[in-house]
Amino acid sequence: MKLNAFAAGLGAAAVAALLAGAAAAQQTTLRIQTHYAPETVSGKLAQRFVDDVQVMSNGEIAIEMFFSSSVVNSVEGFDAAATGILDCEMHGGAYQTGKNPAFQFVGDIMGGYDTPYQQLSWLYHGGGLEAAQELYNKFGMQLIGWWVYGQESLASTKPIRGVADLKDWKFRSPPGLETNIFASLGASPIVMDFTEIFTALESGIIDGADASGIANNVGLGLYDIAKYTNFPGFHSMPSDHLACNKARWDGMPEHHRRIMERAMESLALQTALTFEKANNEAAAKLRAEGVEVAEWSAEDRAAFRAAALAQWEPFATTPEAKALVESHMAYLRVLGLVE
Repeated sequence: MKLNAFAAGLGAAAVAALLAGAAAAQQTTLRIQTHYAPETVSGKLAQRFVDDVQVMSNGEIAIEMFFSSSVVNSVEGFDAAATGILDCEMHGGAYQTGKNPAFQFVGDIMGGYDTPYQQLSWLYHGGGLEAAQELYNKFGMQLIGWWVYGQESLASTKPIRGVADLKDWKFRSPPGLETNIFASLGASPIVMDFTEIFTALESGIIDGADASGIANNVGLGLYDIAKYTNFPGFHSMPSDHLACNKARWDGMPEHHRRIMERAMESLALQTALTFEKANNEAAAKLRAEGVEVAEWSAEDRAAFRAAALAQWEPFATTPEAKALVESHMAYLRVLGLVE
């Protein structure tokens, strides 16, 4: 009888402990925006990230994801998170070069690394995250991680087979360093929001666009209009980020922050692996459909890289930007990509 009473007491204590633990479980709800549409490859990967976070946290973290920049324009996502309209945003640092040119070198390191793995290596093992964090924190934001899908491909309504074809080529460009680089090669970049590309191509306002990787471009329907592209890409490899309101981030439980960080590392790996396959499949599909897929010569790619690197130092006009350029150049030398 005494043993039964003791066991009953233990059972009651266990139930009480479980109930207390459930009551103490902390909840985090995050509103996050991305510029990607849910049907694109990147959009589907973002949905996988949401699912991973919610499952790994046993439902303690709930994410409401807004696709296709449905709350604010892509370029406004950073400020929307910093001011609390959103909690986090998954666009890219290059949209914020107007605040500080240093954002270019954590958003789209043009003419720099050849593969996503090299670029992620700088972030996690080349001192990049620490250097970038100082920049983000100055604007009330916290950089959580990157997802890099590889080199971008262009979309064009006229041939774009090498540097010579950039002469007078009128195309959509994101803001920042890219406009300087392409203008130096004779092109006419027009800065416009990501969501406006399809309409601008369709109406003939632009001849082409620097939008995304070739698989994402297919998902956006760009090659329904633009029958010329290039692959493999060479000019731009944006680092889409997850950046959160710093106060909001600091207020989250430590285990919630850790889950988000690890989920971002998983998203980074899966993005690189997924696009390795998806981009090659998209290129093959486009060739079969009659889209011209040009592979630029080594000489043309080298000419673009030289033009890009020549614009790095003039663009880096703040101490933060100069420090990031020095960090990248040092790591590019480690990788043997520059002398």
